[in-house]
Amino acid sequence: MKSIVKNITLASLIFSLSSFTALKAEENESPVNFTVQGDLVSSYIWRGFYQTGASFQPTLAFSAGGFSLTAWGSTDFDGYKSSEGAANKEIDLTAAYTFGNSGLTLSIADLWWAGQGANKYFNFKSHETAHHFEAGVAYTLPVEKLPLSIAWYTMFAGQDKDADDNQNYSSYVELNYPFSVKMVDLNLTCGFLPYTSYGVYTGTKTNDGFAVTNVALKGSTAIKFSDSFSLPIFAQAIWNPRMEDAHLVFGISLRPW
Repeated sequence: MKSIVKNITLASLIFSLSSFTALKAEENESPVNFTVQGDLVSSYIWRGFYQTGASFQPTLAFSAGGFSLTAWGSTDFDGYKSSEGAANKEIDLTAAYTFGNSGLTLSIADLWWAGQGANKYFNFKSHETAHHFEAGVAYTLPVEKLPLSIAWYTMFAGQDKDADDNQNYSSYVELNYPFSVKMVDLNLTCGFLPYTSYGVYTGTKTNDGFAVTNVALKGSTAIKFSDSFSLPIFAQAIWNPRMEDAHLVFGISLRPW
């Protein structure tokens, strides 16, 4: 199974890198956009797994045509200290390319959550780095009345190692279905680990084979203060059957209009 995933991941990486060469052509046809946003959340849950308490999560993104670059981060407020003595801090960098109206998106991400004070951000040695490098492929059905999407993410390099210190190729698969009820935008999520993963997802526990880790319902709306100003808010109920855990998250989005 892992050898098949490895081959698919390498093929996706090559395909992604070659597709990014189309950026210059699309820049002349499509506007360049920047996104600046910050979310305040009551707790930080990643793919169904609790990370830390109340956090601030900024986003800085650039897009042109089907190409995008995104910097996303998370820092907690409660002075939480990990076992290594570092406060909870994460920085993720993602490059992605969407192929027109095909519904297909390929991405490459650098995930780093070593924490404040860990230093060594620029250490990329295979068996020393705290970075996790991940390739992703996502597809949304081209059906207006059934906008179901499915995404597969696999860590192909970095700190993601198995018990023998070999690359584990930890993977996560997620299905999303967005819909609306009156003034509320809703999204149903189901995410799972397709095969055994190590500490990257389960902490000190090892996931033995297939496991559902993220069943969630998210609702988003906005509080209108005037015709020119409204405040986006969201709430999300999350269940993790693998860990027998559940979470209820509230968030506020801050962004310029």
